[in-house]
Amino acid sequence: MKTALLVVDVQNGFLNDFTSHIPARVATLIERGDYPETLFTWFVNPEGSPFRRFLAWEHCATEPETLLSEEIAGFASPDRLFSKPGYAGISDELRDYLERGGIERVGLVGIDTDMCVLKVALDLFDLNIEPIVYVDCCASTAGLQTHLAGLAVLARNIGADRLRDAGLGGGTLAAPMER
Repeated sequence: MKTALLVVDVQNGFLNDFTSHIPARVATLIERGDYPETLFTWFVNPEGSPFRRFLAWEHCATEPETLLSEEIAGFASPDRLFSKPGYAGISDELRDYLERGGIERVGLVGIDTDMCVLKVALDLFDLNIEPIVYVDCCASTAGLQTHLAGLAVLARNIGADRLRDAGLGGGTLAAPMER
């Protein structure tokens, strides 16, 4: 079975106290070499977007917010980086790439579990590509409860057996506490 790892929106603009641990975990997962290829999405919030019009949310419009986090940027080659405006999970370009490559299963990691990771997982499911969500390599900018809500929706819609632990969270789903 052909597989790939898809890193969803691990960008500077989405790093906060609830998500700042994710880039290092994702880098470790990539370095383990469990997947033959790693793909990346990145969100851009252009002028006139629904986020700006309906939510008055202006973030992730320009660099440095739109850049992939420093820990993972070196893994992303331009031919494996797919832009996605809005909640669009799988862009046409990414869908075509997956179909041409015969990818049948995709491991998912990234930010926000309750929004973009969720949408990407559902899109993969609809494309008949099995999504596997690594729960300890995902987080939500709104915090742990929102992350858990996203996981609950994912469990119901793609199957709880597709939510897995990559073994990188030290047994917790929450962001590490400052000591």
